[in-house]
Amino acid sequence: MIVGAGLAGLPIAWELLRRGATVRMLDRGRPGDGTSRVAAGMFAPITEVEPDDPAHLMLGQLARERWTGFVDDLRAATGHEIAIRTQGTLAVARDRDEAEALDRFRAICDRFGLAVERLMPSAARKREPALAPTLRLALEIPDDAAVDPRTVTAALADAVAAAGGTIESDCEVRGLLVEGGRAVGVERADGTVVRAGAVVIAGGAESARMAGVPDHTRVPVRPVKGQLLMLRDPSGPGMVERVLRFGPGYLVPRDDGRYVLGATTEERGFDRTVTAWAVHDLLRDGSELVPGVLDLELVETLVGWRPTSPDGLPAVGPAHDVDGLWWATGQHRNGVLFASITGALLVDALLGRRTLPERYGAIDPLAVVDPRRFASVTLDVDDPAAPATDEAGAAHPREEDHAR
Repeated sequence: MIVGAGLAGLPIAWELLRRGATVRMLDRGRPGDGTSRVAAGMFAPITEVEPDDPAHLMLGQLARERWTGFVDDLRAATGHEIAIRTQGTLAVARDRDEAEALDRFRAICDRFGLAVERLMPSAARKREPALAPTLRLALEIPDDAAVDPRTVTAALADAVAAAGGTIESDCEVRGLLVEGGRAVGVERADGTVVRAGAVVIAGGAESARMAGVPDHTRVPVRPVKGQLLMLRDPSGPGMVERVLRFGPGYLVPRDDGRYVLGATTEERGFDRTVTAWAVHDLLRDGSELVPGVLDLELVETLVGWRPTSPDGLPAVGPAHDVDGLWWATGQHRNGVLFASITGALLVDALLGRRTLPERYGAIDPLAVVDPRRFASVTLDVDDPAAPATDEAGAAHPREEDHAR
């Protein structure tokens, strides 16, 4: 049983079904309608993480490498066409401080042998003519890519159904059932009990709040709020072709003339408010980079909660000291990128049959994401914005609220 049918739960369900398991999914809404629907869809193993964090970098690179095969398999299973935009990313600087930050970033990338090219403003504008003439510097990251996560979740839901899986939508889960130290199923909000041989909690930022989970085995994920805008060019695609990164923000093109402009980073707990200051700041920052942004139609305002662990890495694998309970959460800003490996990570651990490499560079992927590394860390589930602490009461580092 998998609780949560988003970009964490759906790949796990599909992978389990392909290896012969019987799978039931429960989701409080409809598949992919949570934070997965809000995601910008970037594959950014370099620009979305600190490249001097080898574990995070290598895990992201492994996920990026698997995306082509992942999409090919989905197409073969469902007929869905999923377009991966492979034009790469331009990280740009609007002022001297941002230019110096890009140069520092490039130096780290060079040290790790990552493909990054430094561009003068004129060269950057040749690649993307819509860029403002005030641009100071740019870096081209050719290996980054992007996809529309809504098409991915739709394909995954169809793949699960085609493989014989069951997805129950609009199904609120009241809590986990644990008997004799083992997870045996869940209780729905209507009081009915559904039993299973194994339970996977893949509920995004809300995973840590599920009732019935023993406190000592909870993964201490917290919600980091992000506000985004969906814009549309009525004349069609082509204003920009690459993902554009600037400071904490980005502009991500879609193939149909839509653009995702994001994103705020807010420690506000489970707050879904769309604020005027966020819309103002996103449009101001985006138009400083691409003046044509202000001519686009505003078609959606979006809010999502990034499921964030204390170390920023996913938690995918067995629960600490509760048999039959498995976690798939903590993807933070990389839920789309990690969708290509989440299923294999969880199912390799659950079935004890390895399909991923035992080592990728300097890391063992299963060990890096093992949720049991948080066995001594607690989170106040009544106040998920409170700092996660270890047994000694020391607070773990938290992300700053860049938007403010």
